[in-house]
Amino acid sequence: MISISKLLCDLDAEGDGLRYDAADESKKPQITEDKQRRPVVVWNVTKQCNLYCDHCYAGAESAAAPGELTTEEGKDLLDDLADYGAPVVLFSGGEPLAREDLPELVAYAADRGLRPVLSTNGTLLNRERARELRDAGLAYAGVSVDGLPERNDDFRGKEGAFEQAVHGIRACLDVGLKTGLRYTITKKNADDLEGVVDLLADVGVDRFCFYHLDYGGRGADISDVDLTPEERRGAVRRLCDMTREYRDRGEEIETLLVGNYADAGFLVEYAREELGEARADSIYRYLRRNGGDPTGERVADIDYQGDVHLTQFWQGYSLGNVRDRSFGDIWADESNPLLGRLREREDHLTGRCADCQYKEICRGGSRLRALAEHDDPFAPDPQCYLTDAERTGNRTPPMPSD
Repeated sequence: MISISKLLCDLDAEGDGLRYDAADESKKPQITEDKQRRPVVVWNVTKQCNLYCDHCYAGAESAAAPGELTTEEGKDLLDDLADYGAPVVLFSGGEPLAREDLPELVAYAADRGLRPVLSTNGTLLNRERARELRDAGLAYAGVSVDGLPERNDDFRGKEGAFEQAVHGIRACLDVGLKTGLRYTITKKNADDLEGVVDLLADVGVDRFCFYHLDYGGRGADISDVDLTPEERRGAVRRLCDMTREYRDRGEEIETLLVGNYADAGFLVEYAREELGEARADSIYRYLRRNGGDPTGERVADIDYQGDVHLTQFWQGYSLGNVRDRSFGDIWADESNPLLGRLREREDHLTGRCADCQYKEICRGGSRLRALAEHDDPFAPDPQCYLTDAERTGNRTPPMPSD
């Protein structure tokens, strides 16, 4: 994740220590005081979902799939993650609220010192369920809304899904559960960007995560509605401008970009244009600490059957199964040729990525999109929208300040 509000507006957030090793600069309580050394783990607790979204990376279905980890197996997994030192476990799906034992698992994670967060479509949330999750120790709920009502409902395959999601957001906010928006940008909904932010800001949401489409699951089937480089650049610039406009009005809106680390290079270029060279250098330093695309390093995924994946989007490739080996053993096993090469990817990137001046803070972007587009996980990310002049400029990166 890249925090626009932190980098452009100096807005403190609870993830400053986790992402930028900058906990001492923040007035907010921190997820962790130090930059993460272990991955944030997404756990797809079920493949079942009450919606059928066009871009679902998990390929969720209406019925539960065989082989789900049981409640006790789930607790064993959470013990494993806690012992390994994972800072955060994100309960995802399918729709995680389809599992009746979700509050029990959340409470167990919290008791083991993991930070439990939730990714949900929001349509099954009401005050009672939100309160139960809050009391179990849930720290945050991210609710997916992919456009204003007509576009969102078309995207998610159900009329009324938008209103149900907003109702779920209100329920969380009413019981004091920190809640944010998850929004995946495509050609279908890019025009709704400002409207969704303004509407949900009025509802009381103050955290917005904007995802770029990754080509996993059903997301691979709709790559034809992905934004062009010019459209993507325009959308990211609009989001940067909106973030600054909100801050100028005295509203502290946390905005984050997820899933395309070309955004890192663009933010440096944007800051140089809008805020000056010194600020651009400062942003570069933060992004270098952040470390670029986290695939296979700072993010991991475990699916409903216990298979471990490089990210939640890369469900087609398994590193091993937690029913056979501990997560820590699987994640540390660099004899896996793909995992080992990903962790030294700068030596393997090809094409425009190989000589990009922002390689250190991007690290090539999505290796899954590269694989889907070029049949090569080290080829260029097709979503890169940096110009040749930006990519090959003669800018000397700033020296570390610490």
